[in-house]
Amino acid sequence: MAADAGRMPFFYNPDGRLIQVDSALQAVARGSTTLGLKTKDFAVLSSQVRPTRPLLDAAEKIFVIDEHIGATGSGYIGDVNTLIDDVRIAAQRHRLVYDNPVDVGTLARGLSEYLHTFTMHPVRPFGASVLLVGADELGMHLIQVDPSGTTFRGSGFAIGQHADEALDSVSKGFRPDLTVDEALALTTKAIEDANGGKGQMEHGVVRLGTRKFERFAVNGTAPT
Repeated sequence: MAADAGRMPFFYNPDGRLIQVDSALQAVARGSTTLGLKTKDFAVLSSQVRPTRPLLDAAEKIFVIDEHIGATGSGYIGDVNTLIDDVRIAAQRHRLVYDNPVDVGTLARGLSEYLHTFTMHPVRPFGASVLLVGADELGMHLIQVDPSGTTFRGSGFAIGQHADEALDSVSKGFRPDLTVDEALALTTKAIEDANGGKGQMEHGVVRLGTRKFERFAVNGTAPT
């Protein structure tokens, strides 16, 4: 009986946790180190970019969802890309139907509900966690959505390998009055320190004043 139950995708362990969701979270923890940081005026995303095999180009890590929203993720690359495509389509659909840009909270709720359905049926949950940043009428937003569909809002998140170390480093250097360049320097240093040295990175930034998300590569300053 116990062996049969262990094969059920929605089976709970003795602690009341969904085994498949825990496996998905482990996949996220093996992904590249990825950070999100928010102040009242802007939000930034930073992610380590690493090829999965020698001689391969590294996969894109920072994505434009709509002109005012950006995203990144960590976990299985295919799962991350699928979820990114889904939220892009949801943002485009909202523009077509309502003739205005979707607010970040609505987009995050839609993604949360979609991911949560995969915890209620005998299917594999997505092995990916997504960070969304954006600027709308309600201000700046930084939201994490995990494989269970749980959403978290805050001023800083870290996902992927060495997430705890990177978040601890960011927490020590965070100030509400950070400039964009200071925030990017902070996330870059946190990722480098957590991974033992310099590496290729991608970044994205959205400002409340412009409501435009911009992505750019490696260790330069943010576009003005």
